[in-house]
Amino acid sequence: MTDTRSAPAVPAVPATPTAQLALKADPAALARLRADRRRATLRSFGRSLLNALITFVVLLVLWQAVVSLTGISPYVAKGPVDVWRFLFVGEDAGAHRDQLMPLLGQTLLDSVTGFVVGMLVAIALAVAFSLSSAVEAGVMPLVLLLRTIPLVSIAPVIILITGRGTTASVAVIGTVVVLFPALANVLFGLSRASRQSLDVVHVYGGGRFTALRKVNIPGALPSVFAAMRVSVPSAVTGALLAEWLSTGTGIGGAILKFNAQAQFAQLWTSIALITIITLLLYNLVQIIENIVLARMGMSVSIA
Repeated sequence: MTDTRSAPAVPAVPATPTAQLALKADPAALARLRADRRRATLRSFGRSLLNALITFVVLLVLWQAVVSLTGISPYVAKGPVDVWRFLFVGEDAGAHRDQLMPLLGQTLLDSVTGFVVGMLVAIALAVAFSLSSAVEAGVMPLVLLLRTIPLVSIAPVIILITGRGTTASVAVIGTVVVLFPALANVLFGLSRASRQSLDVVHVYGGGRFTALRKVNIPGALPSVFAAMRVSVPSAVTGALLAEWLSTGTGIGGAILKFNAQAQFAQLWTSIALITIITLLLYNLVQIIENIVLARMGMSVSIA
């Protein structure tokens, strides 16, 4: 449901000392600038919440339609109302929450681990590729290889190296899932730096590192946030795979047990919880992105 249109940019505080002094000398202009920033932040926040609500309602409608119209046995298929009763209304709802919430917390922890490590590796590789074409030529084929090989087929090797059930196995599997889309987005952002700004840095004696720090990285912030948004569902998927293939904990490990034991209410509730958490995390990143970009005077995306 992501829309690539951009809202009008909010003027940022000018970076030059002369412009900053001019703003300080004109309190009215500074107040207007701050008011514009606040309005843009509130608009982006409200837009993100509305989009999240619309997505949530569409998911509920589709879910109920699948359960009601496909003719699947009610013993197997559980709808939104069944899950709500199971988790909040039924006599054993408290026990059900006590059973599922620790599993959800573990999956969240594994997702954050894969997300953070994958994003850090992607940003580090993107910076290295920007600084050296030789590094890009040597490493990019390996990244593409990891992307093309099914993760299930290389997971045994990853687990053999990192150990079964270890945090390292979760981090590596999550990184493999997150890495390529995040790297592609960050590389795209770094490559779109303003040529005029780079020339200014070089004219004043700045080297490649200075240009990267002053121009490329700040200009790549929208792409970095886009990479983060794309990586949120990927990190959750990586965490579920790691739990299924390596640790046996969290929602990923429990889903197999629920299915084998015909505990379909627990199964559907687990899937619903993961879907809701993924949606919330995605929109949280979207809100942070819009706030940061609005304060920096960059265009904000509409998710």
